[in-house]
Amino acid sequence: MYNIFEKLCELNNVTPYRVCKETGITTATISNWKAGRYIPKQDKMKKIADYFKVTVDYLMTGEESAIIEESTLNLKYGRDIANDLRAIIGDINSTVETPLYYDGKKVDKKSLTMLVLNIENTMKQMEIMQEKDKK
Repeated sequence: MYNIFEKLCELNNVTPYRVCKETGITTATISNWKAGRYIPKQDKMKKIADYFKVTVDYLMTGEESAIIEESTLNLKYGRDIANDLRAIIGDINSTVETPLYYDGKKVDKKSLTMLVLNIENTMKQMEIMQEKDKK
């Protein structure tokens, strides 16, 4: 099963560390999984599957038919832009030697850092607002 996780990381150009950071799963969980010491619990497998937009079955078996197609999702769930924002942050953080541009102008490292911090801050504010709305 870990090999399927590795494949998903590779296909999505993310590191296991990034998956941990963005899902709240500890790096120890992933390390123990990789070493074959244990398989993550169902709730953690669900977080990983959701992160990659696959089912837990796919994560466990690697069966292509288990991939969730966005077009087949029930419209009542709408679109979760948090995943889009996480992907943007990942794209910004993964640029090692390839420069990023904004409106045709190269963006310096300080501006990219500010952009990531602002996106993360906005996401935290959204979480706080959503918690308040639940009450």
